[in-house]
Amino acid sequence: MDYDEQLDRALDQKSDTEGSDSRFEIPEPNVRKEGNVTVYENFQSTLDRLDREDEHVLKFIQDELGTSAQIDESGRARLTGEFDQDRVETVLDDYADTYVICPECGLPDTNLETEDGTERLHCEACGARTTV
Repeated sequence: MDYDEQLDRALDQKSDTEGSDSRFEIPEPNVRKEGNVTVYENFQSTLDRLDREDEHVLKFIQDELGTSAQIDESGRARLTGEFDQDRVETVLDDYADTYVICPECGLPDTNLETEDGTERLHCEACGARTTV
């Protein structure tokens, strides 16, 4: 068996290691206008999927949208101002890219750690530690 045949055989037998985009999906934000406030109905399910602290995510959303926000008694986020679903979804994608997805391996298996006042993203999959 020559080299090319051995290579083809090896490639046929190897397991598929490609990542899947569907492994990590943030739920589409369900937002509605209520007076001069935008209510983010499924904020709690988004937090569950991101696996991050509610105040951390809310602060990021406030900073990116340039507004004030709070979490009501039922776990919904109330954002001052009018924001459509696409705008909120873009902010959530930015949050995930910065604070959830590992920049080295692209997997969402990360934890936020604070060390000497610096936030770091620690990947459980590849072991990378990056400053965010």
